[in-house]
Amino acid sequence: MSGYLEELFSLRGRVALVTGGSSGIGRTMASALGRSGARVVVVARRQDALAETVAELTAQGVEAVAVSADLGRRHDVWRAAAEAVDAFGEPDILVTAAAVNHRPPMDALTLEEWDATLELNLTAPFLLGQRFGTAMADRGWGRIIHVASQQAVRAYLNSGAYGASKGGVVALTRSQAEAWSSRGVTCNAVAPGVVRTPLTAPVFADEEKAAAMAARTMIGRNGEPEDYAGVAVFLASEAAAYVTGQTVFVDGGFSVH
Repeated sequence: MSGYLEELFSLRGRVALVTGGSSGIGRTMASALGRSGARVVVVARRQDALAETVAELTAQGVEAVAVSADLGRRHDVWRAAAEAVDAFGEPDILVTAAAVNHRPPMDALTLEEWDATLELNLTAPFLLGQRFGTAMADRGWGRIIHVASQQAVRAYLNSGAYGASKGGVVALTRSQAEAWSSRGVTCNAVAPGVVRTPLTAPVFADEEKAAAMAARTMIGRNGEPEDYAGVAVFLASEAAAYVTGQTVFVDGGFSVH
């Protein structure tokens, strides 16, 4: 059985680039991919969090490096991509988990907040896809995994620009799948439920609101970052070679309750 599972799920010899990999879901996915055999490049803004993440991955036996970049700035996207390639070569797996979550009431949403949200949440995944997706297709193998959101398909808690950006991520996933799947590159999105991360700290600071979100699930609890390890490995592995263009809802039944 172990040899069979190795054949299905091992990422040995692969290189993974994970944006937003220093916290929350991105950090869990980076760890899961690394512990499955991939070398990992973690991209995020804060150098202290990146250092902690690389130390944690190294302690887990993962070969990992960090690249500090603000992916809301296009020149930083290109620089981060170049530095990632310098570390381990062209990535085989691209995970885009970096996001900003400005969600004031729609009436108060500013153009600056709109631009900042779309630039990081949607334009950066597009640019990284343009940089790495075609190269993956030329090599005949690749995996692109975007972290989307429930708010890509439903509005609640002031979806605003965040919901619009994540709806764009889901559509981008389909467009990239159309472009590259025939050449060995699968492109999928993961839609979390309400998960305890730094981005959702305001929700969890309100115990009544957090409990209401948990009650909307079928499992009866909100998500934790660790709930996203398995889906990352699955979508990055040979086991998911026939899965593309999909948005996988990992949400405890939130989306169907």
